[in-house]
Amino acid sequence: MTFDSDILIAGGGLNGPALALALAQAGFDVTVVDARPAPARAGSNFDGRGYALALASKRLLAAIGVWDKVADQSEPMCDIKVSDGRAGEGPAPFFLHFDHTEIEEGPMGFMLEDRFLYRAFLEAMEAEPRITLISGTSVTDQTMDVAGVTATFSDGRKHRAKLLVGCDGRQTGVGKRAGIKRTGWGYGQTALVCAIKHELPHNGVAHQFFMPPGPLAILPLPGNMCSIVWSETDENATAIHALPDEDYMAVLRPRFGDFLGEIELTGNRFTYPLSLSVANDFIAERVALVGDAAHGMHPIAGQGLNAGLRDVAALAQILTEAQQRGEDVASELVLARYQEWRRFDTATLVAATDLTNKLFSNNNPLLRAARDVGMGLVGAMPGLRRTFMREAAGLNGELPKLMR
Repeated sequence: MTFDSDILIAGGGLNGPALALALAQAGFDVTVVDARPAPARAGSNFDGRGYALALASKRLLAAIGVWDKVADQSEPMCDIKVSDGRAGEGPAPFFLHFDHTEIEEGPMGFMLEDRFLYRAFLEAMEAEPRITLISGTSVTDQTMDVAGVTATFSDGRKHRAKLLVGCDGRQTGVGKRAGIKRTGWGYGQTALVCAIKHELPHNGVAHQFFMPPGPLAILPLPGNMCSIVWSETDENATAIHALPDEDYMAVLRPRFGDFLGEIELTGNRFTYPLSLSVANDFIAERVALVGDAAHGMHPIAGQGLNAGLRDVAALAQILTEAQQRGEDVASELVLARYQEWRRFDTATLVAATDLTNKLFSNNNPLLRAARDVGMGLVGAMPGLRRTFMREAAGLNGELPKLMR
């Protein structure tokens, strides 16, 4: 049987290129199909978008040859401070402080702008002869047989591969065509995303401030800049996003506080509706789903991309070991190992983010008292605090080899 490539990846955002690089290093021939033109994704202008990469994700990027390209543009997150309160009133007296010196491995994570990370992936893929990137094209149809999958592209071309991987987001066409159903619901919240410049240094400290409408995350970028992910009710977010920049900042300032001195907007502003959307199955016949195609969660802990990269590392390991044993890498038995590995970990993370959002995004006085006391107790128990820190760093559970 002749194949155009071993693995066809639909979706060229971040998880798709990461998987392609991991598989190419293991000896697979990989094709990545990206609906957006590569130059449009690799723009050089700062636009305010950034990612919180857990320590385990940084290890993966190092293993696939990407981290060295972006290390100088990253900002270590040395401490994380979690507090509860209302806009303009400051935080409650009980809060959590996670100090990276309490774990041996170093910073719990790193902040990195989207433009630097994608460009590094693009350069790495272009330098890898086993990877073919087809941009400005998408997969529009797929048919399976006992030996492989035949995909049809939007330009009419056909492509034959052993396995099709959907890295094409929550509205995954790959998953839908494979008959995979999804479970989920909306939160009635929208994330307002931007970046700000500030007067005082942030010292590598990330903040998560829980307010009744939703959490405000303040994530350190290089220099005196931070990325903001600010959740509001859908109605409030629509009204706030429609404001001119000056009025937008007037709404943000009492929520942000003055601990970093004067602040001003930089880059673009974005909004994202928040919802939970989890695939009922991560696999189908000669199909595997990765990242948001498998699980889309609330950004409350900044774990969306990290969960996707953990999928990448797990699937790459499963496929590599199967190939070494001479197995059909897209067989039901092989893909079932990937699903078994990732489903429990994903279900636990999704449940934790969902519960945390529901517990904190309200103004119930009894719940406020309970969660403040709870944060105080966790903060007073070094062992439990260390467990939370290792979870934030992505170090708990069965780590794939690329993340160790």
